[in-house]
Amino acid sequence: MRRPTAPLLRCALILGLLLASVSCGGPERSKVTIMVPWSGTEFQAFYAVVKEFERGHPGIDVEPQVTRALTQQLDAAVGADAEPDLAVLPSVGAITKYWAEGALRKLDVDTSAYVEPFRALGTLDREVYAVPVKADLKSLIWYDARHTEPPSPGRPGRYRWCLGLESGPTSGWPGADWIADLVLSGAGVDAYTDWASGKAKWAEGPVRDAWTAWGKTVGAGLKGATARNFRQAAGSKDARGCALSHGSLSAMPFSSARVRDDQYTYVPSSRDALEVSADFVGKFTGNDGADAFITYLASTEAQRTWVNEPGFAVSANRKVTEYDNAIQGRIAGILRSPDFALCFSAADAMDPDVSAAFYRAVLDYANGKEPGPLLAALDKVQRELGYRPPKSAPTPLCSTPKPR
Repeated sequence: MRRPTAPLLRCALILGLLLASVSCGGPERSKVTIMVPWSGTEFQAFYAVVKEFERGHPGIDVEPQVTRALTQQLDAAVGADAEPDLAVLPSVGAITKYWAEGALRKLDVDTSAYVEPFRALGTLDREVYAVPVKADLKSLIWYDARHTEPPSPGRPGRYRWCLGLESGPTSGWPGADWIADLVLSGAGVDAYTDWASGKAKWAEGPVRDAWTAWGKTVGAGLKGATARNFRQAAGSKDARGCALSHGSLSAMPFSSARVRDDQYTYVPSSRDALEVSADFVGKFTGNDGADAFITYLASTEAQRTWVNEPGFAVSANRKVTEYDNAIQGRIAGILRSPDFALCFSAADAMDPDVSAAFYRAVLDYANGKEPGPLLAALDKVQRELGYRPPKSAPTPLCSTPKPR
């Protein structure tokens, strides 16, 4: 029997390697990790966008890392040089912080279709560092149109408020949003901006007045609120009979079916200026697949998919105008309207240490502590821990969309 020659052996080896690669599924796929805080329907909507991306990019797998303690886990990952490729940034203060530390990487992403202040708040030194992938309008008063008269901005009437403050590591934020809204509607854009950027006192003036106004407005709704999850505020036994809610559509404590049927609807809490927020995504590694995915997340195509999935997301992209849910579409339209100044969430604009103290103070206030000592303590936190942003920090916090 003749032995195969060396050239024949080489051919056989090469053919074997080629067949092995085919049988094992082809070349290795690239993996992109992204740290996100979403759960439930919010995560379902995001994951629908992930699957659409993977269908169009068969060489890339996106691996979400879900955590409720995003601030703590992202800080730990950055400190240990074990960053995810991408991450939802928990605040505008975090954008500035990670940029100043050199952890956040510049993006080659076109955000020109995004309205202000969302677009500018992801920009530092005239370069894009974060993309506002999911927006919210917080200055809304919700009511059951079947049984409740429409409340006037600033004058909610005689009805009881639904209030839940429990939200895991960020418990207290629904009250913080409400207090910020009262500062904005009561004192105006300049006073709001000074406070949110650390230039105004907590224990005096418009901020103190807003805490007092919040306590009087919510009244009996504060009882038990620290133990009620914000999504379950309307259904708990001790909140039975509540008729009004404050905040964004995605955080409302009633079923999505009631929104679609127009049982629950809203009025803006102010005639002039409204509080908004967004989930931004930033990049922490040089992974090329991460570049492709974040570019897709910012695209009009991905944003259209996202807003028409469960979760009631709205987009700050002015090209995204078609919403399956009419109320959701009208809220998104306010973000493009020149009729209101839009001001980014004060707590989300603050240094993360200050916003965390803000949330704790809200819980203490709801549990019966006097506002004076709490606000004095917040002034101390601001002095000692408040981040002093560099000249190129994201600005402005407030902006009025230009008519198009």
